[in-house]
Amino acid sequence: MSIFPDNFLWGGAVAANQVEGAYNEGGKGLSVQDVLPNGGLGKPTYEPTEDNLKLSAIDFYHRYKEDIALFAEMGFKVFRTSIAWSRIFPNGDEDFPNEEGLQFYDDLFDELLKYRIEPLVTLSHYETPLYLAQKYHSWVDRKMISFLKNLLG
Repeated sequence: MSIFPDNFLWGGAVAANQVEGAYNEGGKGLSVQDVLPNGGLGKPTYEPTEDNLKLSAIDFYHRYKEDIALFAEMGFKVFRTSIAWSRIFPNGDEDFPNEEGLQFYDDLFDELLKYRIEPLVTLSHYETPLYLAQKYHSWVDRKMISFLKNLLG
């Protein structure tokens, strides 16, 4: 039997686009994931469609407190999540962030810290704002770098 050292980071990981849901709440804009039905296996659609499971996902956006309490029961010390870029900057090129989106992540991190679970953040996990993907053909255009820098603050 192996014993993990005290500083071992026992935890879990999710991607915002896979768990949050609430694709059209809190000022969030559309991301490329919002128009990829059937778990990304279908052809992109013009707008979100009912067969896109990520639109509601596991509803982490509304249930994160319950989920984090369960993580704490499991002994998590770290939780990796991504930031939905279009929740912070709905189109991706705004000058100022969406305050409701910032508040969601602030509340999420406070809840993690309440249970002494360290947040580990991936800034974007396959969820480029749809507007940027359409206007700039996503990462083909170097202008995307300046938009990502804006997300970094």
